[in-house]
Amino acid sequence: MTTIDLVRLEDTAFGKLDAEGRLLNAVLKEPMPAAGRFGFRGDIALKFQEAVADEKRPPEYAIEQVLAVADTVTGTIPVLAGYLHSFAYLKDAAEVLAPYLAPTGTYVFFVNNIDFLKKYRVPLSAEVSATVLPLDESTVWKETLELVSIDKNDVKKLSGAGKLQKVIDQLAAFSDRYEDLTYDEGVARMEPVRNRNANRPV
Repeated sequence: MTTIDLVRLEDTAFGKLDAEGRLLNAVLKEPMPAAGRFGFRGDIALKFQEAVADEKRPPEYAIEQVLAVADTVTGTIPVLAGYLHSFAYLKDAAEVLAPYLAPTGTYVFFVNNIDFLKKYRVPLSAEVSATVLPLDESTVWKETLELVSIDKNDVKKLSGAGKLQKVIDQLAAFSDRYEDLTYDEGVARMEPVRNRNANRPV
């Protein structure tokens, strides 16, 4: 891929989210090895705090630890994995991402407050569904590697974009047969949000 062919952030769905101030804490935000693709690792803000005296404040909550890629041809985000501190935030995630979700896409949300033994398939819209999995003290990166059976040593020597590309490719091919659950059913079943720092050493 030549410099002329490089995908620009503003030409992707991420560009629109970035213009809204939603792309935060980026670990990676660059063109991918695959043509027409742009990768992002970081957070996507869902609900903003009210600004005080023009002070820029962190979002009230976000999709955290996002692993995602945008496609310039379709204008969509065909693959995304991320962490939600509460199942209730899934509705906001669906609304914020709605213009960029593809019916054939793969969307995985690791959630703090669902039963550790449960795994669900939850509709985000009439055409798009997401896999919802439990997560407590691990990370989206580690859990996603395990989910798609990638050994961390297999990506160790790759560039940041190369690592994300390999994981995204595997995640795109991921399929599941988890329990179907509606958003309202999930809210009714969700547990209290666990303190992420409770068991960490001081």
